[in-house]
Amino acid sequence: MLRINAQMWKQICVLQRVPAGASRCPRISLQFRSKMTQQAQQQQTKIDFTTSIKIGAKDKDKITALGWFLLLIPATTFGLGCWQVKRKIWKEQLIKDLHKQLHTAPVDLPEDLSELSEMEYRLVKLRGYFLHDKEMRMGPRSLIRPDGVETQGGLFSQRDSGNGYLIVTPFKLADRDDIVLVNRGWVSRKHVDPQTRAPGQIKEEVELTAVVRKGENRPQFTPDHKDGQVYLYRDLPRMCADSNAAAVFLDAVYDPKSVQNSPVGGQTRVTLHNDHLSYLITWFSLSAATSYLWYRQIVRRIPF
Repeated sequence: MLRINAQMWKQICVLQRVPAGASRCPRISLQFRSKMTQQAQQQQTKIDFTTSIKIGAKDKDKITALGWFLLLIPATTFGLGCWQVKRKIWKEQLIKDLHKQLHTAPVDLPEDLSELSEMEYRLVKLRGYFLHDKEMRMGPRSLIRPDGVETQGGLFSQRDSGNGYLIVTPFKLADRDDIVLVNRGWVSRKHVDPQTRAPGQIKEEVELTAVVRKGENRPQFTPDHKDGQVYLYRDLPRMCADSNAAAVFLDAVYDPKSVQNSPVGGQTRVTLHNDHLSYLITWFSLSAATSYLWYRQIVRRIPF
């Protein structure tokens, strides 16, 4: 119950447009209450607690400095992807050029052996004789057949048809006192012992055509060499120290006239890794993903 005095009733009558002499009603109608409530709500002051500075629609759509800085991420990854495309083309052409060098006419072994450091995969001719008493093995390795197909073999393979060792023998040059290392070729496990291939242990002076190679760094997770005669990779400094040879390593080419069970030449592998395809896919994928996130978060401002 709401009781109203005379003065308040006059004000109510003015608002309701009721004659002043009308009888006082002890209750206010629901319509009057609703109207009074609406007027009170209109008179309340709305307070924005979010910010004291009003931001217009144009300011909300504006990209901040931080937003432009984050654009560097997709732009940089896209640039790295383009760079990997260029590197892939360069690496493929380099591999083609190296394979082409393996089929060019051989040149004479230079007088200055240090020049060979700039002649990797070049064919050279040399004359001399092998020092079989200092023979070394490198492997295990799979066989590269004359047609270029590589058989299955490796460290854990026991197949004699595809698993064996490379025979590395010091070679005394005929026209000088230098000794170089020559990879004569591949032999199976059952012919690792020189006695099993005695006819191929030529003691006379021979002329060879070979491919210039460089030493190798120790591959990751590769154990140390077993002893002074078996090497797991082309460790040129250690091989030369054990055989008193110059720091020159040559791969003998395939000779179809070689004696049966003697080392099979032509075991040169062009060891240039070409992983640029996977690299460019990675960079372009990152660029696409970060570009989408930048557009969604910075431009469209769509929350996750």
